[in-house]
Amino acid sequence: MWPESGGDPNTNSELSTILAQAKKAGIPKDLIERAVAKGKGLSTSGEPLQSMTMEAILPPSVAVIVECQTDNKRRTRENIRYIVKQLGGTVGPTTHLFQRRGHVLLDSDILLEEVDVMAKIVETEAVDYDFTEGETSLSIYTEPDQTTSVAQTLSDSLDLTIRSSNMKWIPREELLVKVDNTEDEDRLPISDMISQIEADSDVQAVYHNAVLDTQPSTTMI
Repeated sequence: MWPESGGDPNTNSELSTILAQAKKAGIPKDLIERAVAKGKGLSTSGEPLQSMTMEAILPPSVAVIVECQTDNKRRTRENIRYIVKQLGGTVGPTTHLFQRRGHVLLDSDILLEEVDVMAKIVETEAVDYDFTEGETSLSIYTEPDQTTSVAQTLSDSLDLTIRSSNMKWIPREELLVKVDNTEDEDRLPISDMISQIEADSDVQAVYHNAVLDTQPSTTMI
């Protein structure tokens, strides 16, 4: 979804810039229109989109959660099932391997002092945090029902701008799967599998529990 500035390029300068870049890159008009409509939560026909979640296991044993927005759940379900099958995976329950968390990104005009930030964070219901982009941005994880209140509290107390606020699936640390991400004759790298799922136009996000090892494995003699 587009932020509060909305899905109208006449009033949303960020969207207007993105559309200009897309046109310059030669992206087809129908794809641009579909992306704008999806950002408004609508299909190109103007019908509201529905959210749906699919779960699957990809080889060798990587759990994935696929979040979609669609105007036709049956079509989306069949498409994702087909992609997963082509990749050698199976559709099945995986959400128990993840935790549902709220995620907030907050921006500052100045460098953030960790001591001051921590003092404010402990007063909220935040469960984890991290600095990003040279300590001028703050990434916060919360319980799902505390996301809005934590975001507003920290925004007010630290004079920060809320860049985004949404939900994510975070893999349980004790259930992470280390995966060789190099290509072999038996399967694609897991990053390529994820990319193929993300390429479906109804897919909004793909979460997985793989820890990617990009170094080719070696055998000691």
